[in-house]
Amino acid sequence: MNPSAAALTARRRVWALTWLGYASLYLARKNWSVVKPRVRDALGLGLGDLAFIDTAYLLTYALGQFVAGLIGDRIGARRLMGLGALGVAVATACFGASSGLTFFALSFALNGLAQASGWPGATRAMAAATDPAHRGAVMGWWATCYQAGGIASTSLAAWLLGRYGWRSAFTVPAALIAVMGVALLVAMPDLDRGGANSTAGGAPPEGPEALRAARRAVLGNPLVWRYGAAYAAIKLIRYSLLFWLPFYLREGLRFDETVAGYLSNSFELGGVVGTIAFGALTDRVRVLSRAQWSALSLAALGLALVLYAQVSSLGVAANFAAMALVGALLFGPDTVLSGCAAQDLGGPLAAATAAGFVNGMGSLGAIAQGLFTVKLRAAYGWQGVFVGFVVLSLVGAGCLLVGPRNGPAPKT
Repeated sequence: MNPSAAALTARRRVWALTWLGYASLYLARKNWSVVKPRVRDALGLGLGDLAFIDTAYLLTYALGQFVAGLIGDRIGARRLMGLGALGVAVATACFGASSGLTFFALSFALNGLAQASGWPGATRAMAAATDPAHRGAVMGWWATCYQAGGIASTSLAAWLLGRYGWRSAFTVPAALIAVMGVALLVAMPDLDRGGANSTAGGAPPEGPEALRAARRAVLGNPLVWRYGAAYAAIKLIRYSLLFWLPFYLREGLRFDETVAGYLSNSFELGGVVGTIAFGALTDRVRVLSRAQWSALSLAALGLALVLYAQVSSLGVAANFAAMALVGALLFGPDTVLSGCAAQDLGGPLAAATAAGFVNGMGSLGAIAQGLFTVKLRAAYGWQGVFVGFVVLSLVGAGCLLVGPRNGPAPKT
């Protein structure tokens, strides 16, 4: 069934607002990685303190994913994302006003809890606004939001850091995210609540019993657990690079702090290419499942990480190119497992539950990134950290090699 003009307009508004909404949340994530060296020097914090702040965020973000997924399937994406963005804005403003370890950790923990609403809400909204037969390609383009958000966050934070000091790298993003939260609440259609502009075929029944049955089906599916286990390995690597790549470029390779901030954008720039290409690939070439394609990409990621460890000290161009390759091979399976594959499993009723569960399990792996990075660096240097990343990429691939083809067959 072809959507009406009004329905198509509503879908496009959902695509645009969820893209902007989720991208804006990164303004309050990666800014911390850019200002870490300045905060450490200004306030006398150690590497263990910096890792503790990271872990406070990641712990609440992981736990919040499970809860947000369940809530999102009840209250809808618009309210979940809008209210969550306002919470992120408040927590980020508090972080920028802090000066001690306790207050940094507390405000970043609150940020993580509010940030947890973003992905389950956006995934549910996109499940309602996207044709399942083309979900991989559409989600591949849409999921550039979190690479674009990371690039914007890094660039904005590096500019504010050099111009106005590290606190401005939090107060300015807080104001921008607050505006976005209001826009989501006011302007985003409720397609996932069964309104007149729902996707073709009409909205599914959303009674309590139907919702409970859909959730039981998701949590009882072994594929969702394997997705989550692989995603834990992926997110440990991704968040280690998210939180520590500018630090490594500054402290390990002696780049200027502003150059280090801008150069770390190579990770997300490569991710944009990988996300778009990989999503389309899993739609069009069905000889392998989404899980099996992801396993191949993770195996190739291990090789790319070996390459980066060897060439990262050879200059800006070699560093940029090798890290862009890492980003492409990591963000492809990252997006598929947490996005369209989770939507396939959750269906129209439990997309937020499935996405929240997969992302929550992934975030449990990300919690370990601070301890993982600091301990390996202390024992074996930065080369040891990258060897650890290689092992994790292969473990993630192993979790995905055996299983059903793609979950539920897309409907046409």
